[in-house]
Amino acid sequence: MVDVILQAAGLIAAGVLWRMMTPLGLDADGLRANLTGLVYVLLLPALVLVVLWRAPLSLDAVRVGVVATVGIVAGFLAAWVWLRARRFSPSAIGAALLAAAFPNATYLGLPVLEASLGPWARTIAVQYDLFACTPLLLSAGVIVAARYGGVIIKGHPALALLRVPPLWAAVAGVSLNLAGVPLPRGFGHWLDMLSAGVVPLMLFALGLGLRWSGGWGERVPALLPVVGIQLVLMPLVVWGAGVVLGLRGETLTAVALEGAMPSMVLGVVICDRYRLDTTLYAAAVTLSTALSMITLPFWFELLQG
Repeated sequence: MVDVILQAAGLIAAGVLWRMMTPLGLDADGLRANLTGLVYVLLLPALVLVVLWRAPLSLDAVRVGVVATVGIVAGFLAAWVWLRARRFSPSAIGAALLAAAFPNATYLGLPVLEASLGPWARTIAVQYDLFACTPLLLSAGVIVAARYGGVIIKGHPALALLRVPPLWAAVAGVSLNLAGVPLPRGFGHWLDMLSAGVVPLMLFALGLGLRWSGGWGERVPALLPVVGIQLVLMPLVVWGAGVVLGLRGETLTAVALEGAMPSMVLGVVICDRYRLDTTLYAAAVTLSTALSMITLPFWFELLQG
């Protein structure tokens, strides 16, 4: 696991260095938007389609979605209990709630699980994200963000799910799998080729998105609980829920590791759109990602033991 984390950290650090040095005059935010757009629209749907088309589907897929939902709800409630009695602005509370509830299940979770447990673990990362994290972020998460940001939502939040390419790929992959349709060899190789670019580009884009602005000391009272919930409480809750629901072995390890991931990078977009404290959210992503380089190996050893 340590080797895996070091490799991932190297790609993330490359993104951070790019933000600092801007080679060729390419702005980090613009480059990140282009890279994540490519991954989001083309490469990640290809990976989701081929993974769910090939993967053996069982009740464990349902259990993974339920366990992920339990972890997200627990993170949200723990942060809400802590923050409701503190004197923070509504925009800061909204950002902290999102940062505490939604883990970086795909952009960091997928490469970490695949490298540490094997290619089969990509299925867990995809299920954890697309069966729980993304649908909840784009529905309940948007409602929370709009409430604390003072923005009126136009249209039903659930309609945003119809504009998520990886979700369409997930529906197609599961449907083809359940129907017993064989994956054509040439098409499978093409999907594999596209999928190979997901992990390095996601990690590099994650580094491009990490930033730390001034005045962070004022945000420590909100940051520390968020980081503690994401990196300590949520994996414990997910681990326990997985045991209760019957997950065992490496599947349980993979699910608990997903719960131990830092805050989701995509939440920055939600904060920008709904006028939450984007600076606080970005600081939470940066700090939790940096500390996860220490906590993830700990959780892996504990779960394997």
